[in-house]
Amino acid sequence: MKELQVGIVGLGWVAGAHVETIGAVNGARVAAVCTRKPLTSQDIRAQYGIEAKVYHDYAEMIADPELDMISICTPNHLHPSQTIAAADAGKHLYIEKPIAVTYADAKAMRAAIHRNGVKACVGFECRFSKQFTMMKSLIDQGMLGDLHYAEVDYYHGIGPWYGQIEWNVRKDCGGSALLSGGCHALDILLLAMGDEVEEVTSYGAKSKAGYFSGYEYDPTSVTIVKFKNGTVGKTAACIDCLQPYYFHVHLVGSKGSLLDNKLYSEAISGLIKEKWSVLETALVDSGEVTDHPYQPQFQAFVDSIRNGTTMPLTDFETSFQTHRVIYAADRSAAEGRPVKLAELD
Repeated sequence: MKELQVGIVGLGWVAGAHVETIGAVNGARVAAVCTRKPLTSQDIRAQYGIEAKVYHDYAEMIADPELDMISICTPNHLHPSQTIAAADAGKHLYIEKPIAVTYADAKAMRAAIHRNGVKACVGFECRFSKQFTMMKSLIDQGMLGDLHYAEVDYYHGIGPWYGQIEWNVRKDCGGSALLSGGCHALDILLLAMGDEVEEVTSYGAKSKAGYFSGYEYDPTSVTIVKFKNGTVGKTAACIDCLQPYYFHVHLVGSKGSLLDNKLYSEAISGLIKEKWSVLETALVDSGEVTDHPYQPQFQAFVDSIRNGTTMPLTDFETSFQTHRVIYAADRSAAEGRPVKLAELD
């Protein structure tokens, strides 16, 4: 079966993880890169250890008939136009999160993907982590019973010590605390609860620490999510914190609870309710992209393209619905009122 030829646009921090990951999956290779940097094929070979064409014009790269897929690793505000152009060129797409800063742009991307019949995957790779594979397995096996409350929170201080800070602080690029990074947590909340969202209420705040003074939006938000089945959830997104990275998970159900990697469940005889039982797994405890589970996600995406099947967990439509909740939450914070998902047509 033909090996997929992948082009990567943007050679920043996350692109390095994409290059390494694609080199480790079966059925694909990085065949081209597109960058504003004055790099040559020799430079790419020296830096990444791959043989790849180098483009400095995105239109030229997506016109390359040998390329099957484009991996979009550019700053957030460039994702929509680059996605639409690549879809119109018939290329499959891996789109780093967030897909877009605005709902209108996200809908335009969705329309382009649908009309061209290409496959698209979104960078919610945390769904493929051992921690959240375990979480979903516990839920599916009934270890927690019926969930009625969950909180999934994202604490990751993004200050001047991060290279992306230059564009991340901008409203037109970083977007919001949820779009910048908290989208991972909200996405896992929706995965855990497994029901349609009816309404969201969100509030924002901002640290007084000078490290974060450049943010044009509130780098902290808390969002209350009401689901159609009557359950509720909460996601805090805090990118102006001074602390170690923490991806907090607490699920509460009719038979037990899960706190990060700690469990109590009445479905397991003999446990002591006053003590948590620790489940040994690999926690998502770092914001470093090299520590994130890109390889199983990319392998699943490559397999779905080659086999003509639906991409599991992070296909564009599933990820679009997560973003739709985020856009509703950001509208709620901006307008100071609850927002029903039905308001976003």
